[in-house]
Amino acid sequence: MEDDILIQISNRIKDKRREKNITVQELASRANVSKGLISQIENSRTIPSLVVLVDIIKALEIDMNVFFKDIHGSGSNFPLIIRRQADYDHFEKEHAEGFHYQRIFTQSIKNSTVDIVILELEPDAHRLQVETEAYEYKYILSGSIEYQFGETIYTLSQGDSMLFDGRIPHTPKNTGKEKASMLVIYFFEERA
Repeated sequence: MEDDILIQISNRIKDKRREKNITVQELASRANVSKGLISQIENSRTIPSLVVLVDIIKALEIDMNVFFKDIHGSGSNFPLIIRRQADYDHFEKEHAEGFHYQRIFTQSIKNSTVDIVILELEPDAHRLQVETEAYEYKYILSGSIEYQFGETIYTLSQGDSMLFDGRIPHTPKNTGKEKASMLVIYFFEERA
């Protein structure tokens, strides 16, 4: 499966769970999997096996055809893509306070998938360190942010940027009194 399809599936699971007002724990119990696994799947941090995916869809009480409707891979041609700000998808990742994500777009290009997001951090935003199965590029649009990798901390200000392997545990922290924002580009490599 292409990475963009996996991202579409993880987003669909999260969206359908929220539409039905089901908590992550409830869905995990219904599908007989751990809460952590549901969270990792919803945040595109792991790929569910086919059996687990079917169990999750059944636990959401959704017909398979309905669930997979409009989920598709990219064609061989790369079209011009224009997304208007009003069309950006707001979403949440992992257990994080004060993290606001907007997905600009996700697109397969050659042997990888690019996911472009704007992340806004409230002054009191916090979360545990996480790992992502992607390389991550961060460009600070506004504010000052401390990025922690294990015990090491780097300070980035407006206009600064960095590229790193998301498999290294990491988390950002807004060090200012105003909302900080950054452009985030995830590069998911095709799995062999």
